[in-house]
Amino acid sequence: MRFVDEATILVRSGKGGNGCASLRREANVPKGGPDGGDGGKGGDVIFRGTNRLMSLYDFRLHRHYFARNGEGGMGRDRYGKAADDLYVELPVGTLLYEVTEHEDGTTSEKLIADLVEDGTEVVICEGGKGGRGNLHFKSSTNRTPRYAEPGFPGEEKRIRLELKILADVGLLGLPSAGKSTFISKVSAARPKIAAYPFTTLVPNLGVIENDDYTRMVIADIPGLIEGAHEGRGLGITFLKHVERTRFLVHILAAEDLNRDDPMDGYEMLTQELREYSAELGEKAQIKAINKIDTLSEEELADIKAKVEASGEKVYFISALTGEGVEDLLQAMWEHLAKIDAVAAAEVEE
Repeated sequence: MRFVDEATILVRSGKGGNGCASLRREANVPKGGPDGGDGGKGGDVIFRGTNRLMSLYDFRLHRHYFARNGEGGMGRDRYGKAADDLYVELPVGTLLYEVTEHEDGTTSEKLIADLVEDGTEVVICEGGKGGRGNLHFKSSTNRTPRYAEPGFPGEEKRIRLELKILADVGLLGLPSAGKSTFISKVSAARPKIAAYPFTTLVPNLGVIENDDYTRMVIADIPGLIEGAHEGRGLGITFLKHVERTRFLVHILAAEDLNRDDPMDGYEMLTQELREYSAELGEKAQIKAINKIDTLSEEELADIKAKVEASGEKVYFISALTGEGVEDLLQAMWEHLAKIDAVAAAEVEE
């Protein structure tokens, strides 16, 4: 299945059933009066977040979601059956925008929901109420009303869906930095890996669990290049997925290092994040230099000395051989625990 993170669909709730205009006609019951029942309520359209889906691909193929209408009322005081609600499942992390078309041909959007948790439900369109039967209109001056209410119409909305992946960690780096190899090493994810740039064309998710059964979700974001915030490379298409991560692991490959100033390589992509979003540019980063297996002992010692002199904390790893991966993974767990502790303290306040 292709990864798709945007789609526009049309949703419509059900119309309420018509009320019934009926007069009671039975033997030995003179002047029986009205006995028309109410119509049933139309079905709601309800969107539900689920962790089972990872893409909006199905919504590119199926664009119309219409709930059923309520049944009409019947004689002998019988009410029409309400229609079942229509439940539409969407990946967790989907934002819902209502699209409004104006008379001048322009459109505008309004954010109406953000499905951030598994099982979250949002009523997008409420079904129309059923019309009242004629038994409700009996009065002292009108003993035999011969009219009933029609069912109320449902709602119709055009909804734009935008998926922003929810993950604890986003792997950030240039093409061929080794992010896919890293995520395949620490989780069961099996992204495409090859010796050329842009092998990762869609975000990949990996899930790992520690001894305390705490889960950490890692998103392998396709490689970014200079000018990504302007749409260069895979650019802005995937920068939005970095927004929803809790912190970043910025991986720089040994061949991309500036040997005179190893820390210089991190600034370019960090600046791209700032250009896209000031908040994103301030997101916490754990820095790592990958592919140290390609360096000689002297080269590695020289780079380590320059990194140490800069005062920055950088982890040296080889995702291919596994060297240093455990230390980086431990740092990720510790950072996640700090974020969880801060979030818990804020809830208590």
